[in-house]
Amino acid sequence: MPDTQTSAPCLLEARQTGRQASDGQWLNRNLSLRIDPGDRIAISGPTGSGKSVFLRSLAMLDEIQEGTILFHNEPVRDKQIPEYRSRVIYLQQRPILIEGTVESNLQFAFQFQVNQHKDHNPATIRSFLESFGRPDSFLKKKSSSLSGGEGQIVALLRALILSPEVLLLDEPTSGLDPETTEQFESIILQWLESSEESPAFVWITHDRSQAQRLADKVMRFPSGQVSNHLIPES
Repeated sequence: MPDTQTSAPCLLEARQTGRQASDGQWLNRNLSLRIDPGDRIAISGPTGSGKSVFLRSLAMLDEIQEGTILFHNEPVRDKQIPEYRSRVIYLQQRPILIEGTVESNLQFAFQFQVNQHKDHNPATIRSFLESFGRPDSFLKKKSSSLSGGEGQIVALLRALILSPEVLLLDEPTSGLDPETTEQFESIILQWLESSEESPAFVWITHDRSQAQRLADKVMRFPSGQVSNHLIPES
């Protein structure tokens, strides 16, 4: 009998992973999550419960001490990590931008060898800008003059133009105003629905209403329990 868990399509999977601090204390342990094409997963839980630690482990930014992370049902070898990070992109709460214009920040992503084969389509960028209500002239703004919300918009655009298979979002809208948050969410859903590749996202959020709007699965911390039931309103 075939192993359906292995043979079924799967973008990314964490199996019983654990992460230790330098003093040997476990920051989290025995966490498992399967991400299939089109999945919209919210991660919820109190501050300090290990949500960001787990997401950084999925992004392979932090090494795990237990368990396995599989990409397309195969372990990721060290030499494959750069390509992996171009296909599984982590967007942190506070974006890191280089000096220069918005346009140079977007082009910066294509300077890495692993991304040079990807299609740099100006029409795609303009489409995303229109969705955020930003004119073409926004591309000429200096990164140092951007507000926090504008910086997060640029970081999101820089991620999306690379056509990731999985987007890992660490409370990306926590510092945004309601209007920009709504635009941000709309762009993510547009990206999911318009892509032929059926990408997926995992989104850490403390906002129950946001999880209800966006997610079809919820992973609750610290237990790591995954449920198809969305977070009920209190």
